[in-house]
Amino acid sequence: MRSEVSVELVTGQRFSVDLEEVQPMPHDQARQWLDAQFTQLECEPLRATGKVLLVDKLIAIAQAAGPSLLGDAQWLADFARAASAALAKPVVRVDLGAMAISY
Repeated sequence: MRSEVSVELVTGQRFSVDLEEVQPMPHDQARQWLDAQFTQLECEPLRATGKVLLVDKLIAIAQAAGPSLLGDAQWLADFARAASAALAKPVVRVDLGAMAISY
């Protein structure tokens, strides 16, 4: 089964990681990693209510990371492993132009 996480920026630039041969991240560790990145990158909730859904968190982190962090192979691999594990999906596409995530 194919396993990949990709992020497409508003500019059309695309970053992707093939997770086929990569050790999966445990679900709880993935949530902790995403929470830490959300705080570290000073992300803001996307919803006016202040509620942060997991998919919103992934979008906010990818936006804040931008091309500089997404271009860092180790950071991108960690993001991909965390996103795949937290969502429990082998294929995740983060589209920042559409502000959407698809599986």
